[in-house]
Amino acid sequence: MGLTGGIGSGKSEVARRLGERGAVVIDADKIAREVVEPGTDGLAEIVAAFGEGVLRADGSLDREKLGSIVFSDAARLTVLNGIVHPRVGARVQELLDDVPEGGLVVYDVPLLAENKLAPTFDTVIVVDTADEIRIRRLGENRGMSEADARARIAAQATREERLAVADFVIDNNGGLAELDRQIDEVWARLTST
Repeated sequence: MGLTGGIGSGKSEVARRLGERGAVVIDADKIAREVVEPGTDGLAEIVAAFGEGVLRADGSLDREKLGSIVFSDAARLTVLNGIVHPRVGARVQELLDDVPEGGLVVYDVPLLAENKLAPTFDTVIVVDTADEIRIRRLGENRGMSEADARARIAAQATREERLAVADFVIDNNGGLAELDRQIDEVWARLTST
């Protein structure tokens, strides 16, 4: 199933709590970071292809520097994707191979609505949160200015676009007890089928 929600909605928290209930959570963005951590063959191959200049002083990948190289050169982006995507695919397959019979897999997909991916999932869960609450959270939790938070929200799908693809909606405008109650309800419905 797919899990999505706008920036600052609490999607990652919902994913974590679904994982605590037994779901296998697959976060492709997180996996993409893992496969290029220091010491991995993924990072070594990136350095071989793009040079030492894509490393930070601590030996980790400087994503901003690499991005400035590949996003202005389609051929270089193809090289990067050829390094990262097979490793992400292999790691996702490892996770899927470990799913017990009848287990639930949750794909954490930030841009599910934007990329029109809803039809690729049997079920879509949308974490829905009012924009003003999201703006406050982004300021408190990520140190983001109100203007930056509003700009990022505006660049994503609207709440209405996300809700239009939802099979389940988790309203995350309240506290953690209310969030857990809703997750328990969705979990019960998903595991009873």
